[in-house]
Amino acid sequence: MTLEPHADGKFRCPWCGTDELYVHYHDTDWGVPEYDSRALFEKLILDGFQAGLSWITILRKRENFRAAFDRFEPQKIARYDARKIARLMNDPGIVRNKLKIEAAISSAQAYLEIEDFSGYLWGFIDGKPVQNAVRSMKQVPAETPLAQKISKDLKKRGFRFVGPTIVYAFMQACGLVNDHLVECHRHDAVKKLAR
Repeated sequence: MTLEPHADGKFRCPWCGTDELYVHYHDTDWGVPEYDSRALFEKLILDGFQAGLSWITILRKRENFRAAFDRFEPQKIARYDARKIARLMNDPGIVRNKLKIEAAISSAQAYLEIEDFSGYLWGFIDGKPVQNAVRSMKQVPAETPLAQKISKDLKKRGFRFVGPTIVYAFMQACGLVNDHLVECHRHDAVKKLAR
């Protein structure tokens, strides 16, 4: 499949379309290796909130989520009580799903049990991003055996909304795997960012 260049002449993965926010996310965030534990936690929780929805929905609400969830500080989220859950359920700026809110709290509690969350996640791939060479969206899987393994381990530790499809989307977003199409202008740029 040959990509069509955008108006700026750059080739991009087709999933980002032409929406300005989505293109910016694709060009600056998606696939960039993330090593900060709190940032990884935030992305994992947001991917859980995305379940059944499109990522652009979450992206448009990301700043609202950050405000509502105390900048995704796990220590704070782990202590959320019924009053805080009720406030979140009344916040139109986020996805108001009680199961997902409760899952974020459980996941924050599980996160606090892991000494080095970044080291834990990157340990599954010996600290080196998986460099794929996909040429079309049809070649990009919804999940992989590695995502299944990480998902299973996260669930065992008490994380919720971390099925293998969610985990694989998270791995792509956080650069544990480089799934930018080979023709995409970000493929090689992201590859060079690997530690």
